[in-house]
Amino acid sequence: MRRIRIHNIFISLCIICIIICCSNSSKANGTDIKVLKVGEELWRETLPLHSGSCLYRLHGLKPYTSYEVKISYPASIPASFSLQLKKGDLELALTGNRRLLDTEKLIFKTESLGSDDQGIMSVLVSVEPEGVVAIPNVKKKEHIIFNIVCDELVLGIPYKAWWVVGFVVVCLALAFTVPSFLPPFLLPRVDENASKDS
Repeated sequence: MRRIRIHNIFISLCIICIIICCSNSSKANGTDIKVLKVGEELWRETLPLHSGSCLYRLHGLKPYTSYEVKISYPASIPASFSLQLKKGDLELALTGNRRLLDTEKLIFKTESLGSDDQGIMSVLVSVEPEGVVAIPNVKKKEHIIFNIVCDELVLGIPYKAWWVVGFVVVCLALAFTVPSFLPPFLLPRVDENASKDS
């Protein structure tokens, strides 16, 4: 009877140790690790507002292709985000950070993605509070919500936005060709005397 109790306690301790080890393996130096797939936006991600950080492993990258990692967050919470590209355990120095209102962008280009040449690429997202909320009697926020996406770029434009470029080209083509098919009385007349006087 006593052996069975000791055996049960030992199994319980082993299970607790496994659970603790598994939960610690998903963190690197106190930083959460998540997966960010190319073309899929992660909605309503949260980070602690003070020294919050999260590492996003990038999946679905193609060799010799340009990508853009973009974060958008509410302007009602004054915060400063930073994005750092990492390859394996190395931090890559990039000057591609771009800040637009409540959006932070990082543009980079992959090289050959062989297992020997390049490790797993990831993006470290960090946030710090910036400024003061000027509304009286409002409690300071502890966490910030943001959306993050990694998009493939073609000629500097996100792949999913090329339909807009096509629409603009069609509209411009129509704007230049339709007037030639209109009857002359619908077109504005050019006064020849006014053009000679000028």
